[in-house]
Amino acid sequence: MPVPHTSLTPRVMGRLRLASQGLLGGGFPTVPGAVRWMTAMQAQDLGSALWAVGQRVPGTAASDVRAALDAGTVVRSWPMRGTLHLLAPEDLRWILGITSDRLMNLVAGRHRELAITPDDISHCRDIAVKTVEVLKAAEGAAGASREQLFQAFEEAGQITKAQRGIHLLGSLCQRALLVQGPMALSNGKVGVQQLFVPFDEWIPESRDLGREEGIVELLFRYMRSHGPATVKDFSWWSQVPLTEARAALKVVQDRLVELEFGGTSYWLSPETAAMLDDGVPGSRSFLALPGFDEYLLGYQDRSLVLAPEHAELVVPGKNGVFRRIMVSGGEVVGTWSRTVTGKTVGVTPEPFAGQLGPAAERSFQAEGRAYLKFMAS
Repeated sequence: MPVPHTSLTPRVMGRLRLASQGLLGGGFPTVPGAVRWMTAMQAQDLGSALWAVGQRVPGTAASDVRAALDAGTVVRSWPMRGTLHLLAPEDLRWILGITSDRLMNLVAGRHRELAITPDDISHCRDIAVKTVEVLKAAEGAAGASREQLFQAFEEAGQITKAQRGIHLLGSLCQRALLVQGPMALSNGKVGVQQLFVPFDEWIPESRDLGREEGIVELLFRYMRSHGPATVKDFSWWSQVPLTEARAALKVVQDRLVELEFGGTSYWLSPETAAMLDDGVPGSRSFLALPGFDEYLLGYQDRSLVLAPEHAELVVPGKNGVFRRIMVSGGEVVGTWSRTVTGKTVGVTPEPFAGQLGPAAERSFQAEGRAYLKFMAS
């Protein structure tokens, strides 16, 4: 039965989402646990992805998330929307089985322009595997960098200019032939790039789910970790066609709770919905979330937590680049930035309206100190 919605407001709905995503209360005990719960976390900007995990796993440091990538307990790849995400390693193959065909169809025209054929992709797979083997034997390397693979492609007659190399690499990852592995070193320091390794070598064990079963699993986990959300939110997030998404919802709706708000059905876990009985916590919560955080980006309709008139302040010019956001009591109230003055690194709030009140300013500064400590460690 639908939960009564007489006390629902956009801010309450936002706080329910905060709770579902582990952003209220104690969060998650481990980095892999947080990523596995979220199923897929937007991660094209690595620094933002590190802090997104850090906000959900209290007491961690950026180095802990990098260590999880190095150990393979978390992977970073392109499972959906042609965008990098963090995932649990055992989930990547079956999710690609659902999403990759659609993405490859979308880029088919571009591949024709770049003269990329199935034989070219198979050729580059062989080149990539051989390159990793040679680097391991000669240097003890854990994988090959993008530049090393491009050089090997070129030497074998595969052109990499005009984005052809990027599309070849992307195709190998979409087909679960390659995957990004440990972090690469740059001048002796950990950089922002990862090495590429053969998929089966880096992820020796994967779950095996067929398409229908996989979509059901994906939808359930999305609603559990992102709810309250709509089936259209899920379809946009996963790129699963709406017809298949609705069919999957029928399978799992008895394991979820439906909320009707504003004439729309939203779905969430029973555990999160139970918070409505005693009042949803977090009315005074204040978070400084990274750009691209799932709290805002992970939905087709973001108007519940972000007023439409402020949307372009978060995504200027609708260019797809999400700025860092401040969230007060479930509502996005502004953006924030990292500032550097000489040798001093700080944070600056950029509220949508006026200035932050004294309590909010104190909360923001505490969040800023936590962010700077996290990123420096």
